[in-house]
Amino acid sequence: MLVPRRGSGKKESDFVIASEDAGQLADEVVPLLERALGVSWYMTGGTEVDRAAYGLCRLRRAHAGLRGGIEHGDEAVRLALAQASPEAVAWIASRAISFMDESGFPETIEPWLR
Repeated sequence: MLVPRRGSGKKESDFVIASEDAGQLADEVVPLLERALGVSWYMTGGTEVDRAAYGLCRLRRAHAGLRGGIEHGDEAVRLALAQASPEAVAWIASRAISFMDESGFPETIEPWLR
């Protein structure tokens, strides 16, 4: 993902559109998280839990790009998670850990932990 920088040739209107997109994603993601609660991700792809995870990723990218740094995307995700119920946050966290585990994350970082 390209992150806009000063002098990058972006027009002011580009940033207005990006800001509107980021705001819309922020409004949409908490309801997505709540609808995902209790939905399985093992048998079918594209379920509500996948939509919620996808929404959080898009929110992260939008805010990182809008504000010019990846840490701003992480902050936007934390703010969204803080607005969701604790049960929905625990559910999406378990989905993230499941994905990380099945994608080889433990084996990837194991050498760093020795």
